[in-house]
Amino acid sequence: MNEKNIVLNNVEAAKEFVKAASECDFDIDVKCDRTFIDAKSLLGMIGLGVKKNLQVCYGGKNENFENVVAKFAVA
Repeated sequence: MNEKNIVLNNVEAAKEFVKAASECDFDIDVKCDRTFIDAKSLLGMIGLGVKKNLQVCYGGKNENFENVVAKFAVA
């Protein structure tokens, strides 16, 4: 299981993240505090809000998705 921390700074970033997640054939969860959201749900991701630290959890491998996660990654 891979876990990365990201921050999406605006709605366009959320759209890009969800688009990349939707192209994956494995489950991707996003955790914010105690809330878990399906990363493939645009409404869910926007509902979490932008400019928050999010933890992305996934078990598969997709190069495009990995690149998008790296783009929004924080330490």
